[in-house]
Amino acid sequence: MLIEIIAAIEPPWIVRHWAVLVIVLTCLSLLAFTAMILAKYVRITLNIFVDTPPPLSVGPPDFKPLLGEMVRFRSFDGTSLRGMHLHPQNRHEYKGTILFCHEYGADMFSCSRYARPLIEAGFNVFTFDYRGHGDSSNRSRYKPLQWPSDKEQQDTLGALAYVEAALTAEGKSPNVGLFGISRGAGSSLLAACSTPNVKAILCDGLFSTELTIISFMKRWAHIFASVKLVYDNHTERFWQFLYWLLIRFAQPKLACRYPSVHKVLMEMHNCPIMLVYGQRDSYIREDQINSLHAIAPEPKYLWVVKGAKHNHAAIVEPRQYAARSIAFFRKYLAEDNVAESEIQNPAEVEAQRTA
Repeated sequence: MLIEIIAAIEPPWIVRHWAVLVIVLTCLSLLAFTAMILAKYVRITLNIFVDTPPPLSVGPPDFKPLLGEMVRFRSFDGTSLRGMHLHPQNRHEYKGTILFCHEYGADMFSCSRYARPLIEAGFNVFTFDYRGHGDSSNRSRYKPLQWPSDKEQQDTLGALAYVEAALTAEGKSPNVGLFGISRGAGSSLLAACSTPNVKAILCDGLFSTELTIISFMKRWAHIFASVKLVYDNHTERFWQFLYWLLIRFAQPKLACRYPSVHKVLMEMHNCPIMLVYGQRDSYIREDQINSLHAIAPEPKYLWVVKGAKHNHAAIVEPRQYAARSIAFFRKYLAEDNVAESEIQNPAEVEAQRTA
């Protein structure tokens, strides 16, 4: 009788489904472990994102600042910005207007280092201070970093709108060229993708935030894991996923968005682009340069300057820098009859002329 009663008692649920329970607990443990590892990765990469020092730039003493007509205008979000009009001495030689976008940590006067020959060649240049730089405002909690964000995009769009309105009021074509340095180059592209009046873009030291940060993460991967086998065998998709997580945490913390320069460059059409890099650039790797050039739309130009560091091409090769930039904007903004060789190899053209 006792044996029959014991046999009739149904075993507990845990006993009957112990295998399922073990599988579930194992999966939960793996998920918790993965979440802890990813949290560590994101915390360290966020520190890299915020604290990575920007590339050193040439100080103010290396150029004589140009002075022009000072103005105030508004960014697309209403932030007050300072700008300056620079005109050629002979205004009857007007060839077009170029909006200059300075690098991180500089101000609008840095255009004197890069754009002086363009003014002498008959182009108007409008230069301005990004928020948090020079005499422009920055009343929000946003802290500018070297990565182009939607704040710099809004500043560039505000400058474009101001310039286009000024040109229209003068009875001139609203078409403009963009000339950006480093972060300013990325901000130029982010703004140009929604502005049909941009006819040509010259980018000196352009970089993709995604490619640069992933490169940094790979370079410093030994911080993330003590076992080399672990960080040496991450796939490219893992690094992209980690970057995606990083941006999701960084944007609310830093009070901005970080649009993808890489994606914008792929989606641009029929806008001539000239890319300038320094061969000794320790900030932007050669594979990143090649990747950005590969996805850029036609017509496109790439000039890698031997012996130049980040943003130093105009210092190392001032004559070629002037000749190439003038030829580029003459061809695609002023629509002059300029041969391709004047953009790609002006030194050879000059040698043939003097021979």
